[in-house]
Amino acid sequence: MDRHLYDELKKITSEEKQILSGNARVDRELYSTGNTDGDIHTVEARKLLEAGKLIELRKHTRFVHFPRHTHDYVEMIYMCSGSTRQRINGHDVVLSEGELLLLNQKAEHEIFPAGEDDIAVNFIILPEFFDQVLRMMTDEANALRDFVIDCLQSDCAGAGYMHFKVAQILPVQNLVENLIWSIHNHQPNRRSMNQMTMGLLFLQLMNHMDRMETDAVGEEQLVISVLRYIEEHYRDGELTELAQILHYDISWLSREIRRQTGRTYTELVQEKRLNQAAYLLAHTAMSVMDVGMAVGYENQSYFHRIFQKQFQMTPRNYRMKARESTPTS
Repeated sequence: MDRHLYDELKKITSEEKQILSGNARVDRELYSTGNTDGDIHTVEARKLLEAGKLIELRKHTRFVHFPRHTHDYVEMIYMCSGSTRQRINGHDVVLSEGELLLLNQKAEHEIFPAGEDDIAVNFIILPEFFDQVLRMMTDEANALRDFVIDCLQSDCAGAGYMHFKVAQILPVQNLVENLIWSIHNHQPNRRSMNQMTMGLLFLQLMNHMDRMETDAVGEEQLVISVLRYIEEHYRDGELTELAQILHYDISWLSREIRRQTGRTYTELVQEKRLNQAAYLLAHTAMSVMDVGMAVGYENQSYFHRIFQKQFQMTPRNYRMKARESTPTS
């Protein structure tokens, strides 16, 4: 992280000074306007966001235990340095340097005291901020996309959190730090830039679902497991192998995938392969034949046929159109 920005984030805030002076409890009135005397309270966006803003950045307050609470906004936490221990919906989560944590509005959240070098930033995000982000994500079945959609709904019945262990993924780190820098420095036109940056960040995270942990259970966890397997093995993965890994009967698993996603296993794999092929055509110089082989299609005639059916144009024409729409420097 930029050293100047890190030094700014490490400074002791006035709230932290109060805590260090002997007031060892969170001042709930800084976060909530309602009854703050119960076992659990709701942290409110209107206490942390200026009117009209959809996203804000707030450094996590150190040296104090944050009791169990929920939010009326979506929270994303990035660990700049050190680590924090948190409890989310009863699950203990250790967030280490370079990792990301996403929480929906209904997640019950508790944070244990952090030390001076445990620097975390909290993104306070209103659900409508994700409208543009969602448009940037493909219609391809993906647990992160489902999480975003769930955050846009009032009941938030899905996963309470997603923990991405992406400290070594440089594009993710760059995008998060760009987002922090833009918000912290009040850049002009930052709403559009921040939505675009968040969209790019989520597209990157979709490529690293194998590094994600969640509290999803039951049917939702099954879908996440299936999509994670496809993300990692779309070139050569088999339903038979997946059934063995998950310890399910293959016929039952096949029916459940269709019931829960509305698509067969084969259709999910094909969707992933074709979207990856489209990306390679648009962003690499690989030959069309090599692209087909890279995503798992040895039969080039079949690859051309299903690609054209999906995108209403041949792979070659898709590449030409993508290049025409890319501005030259």
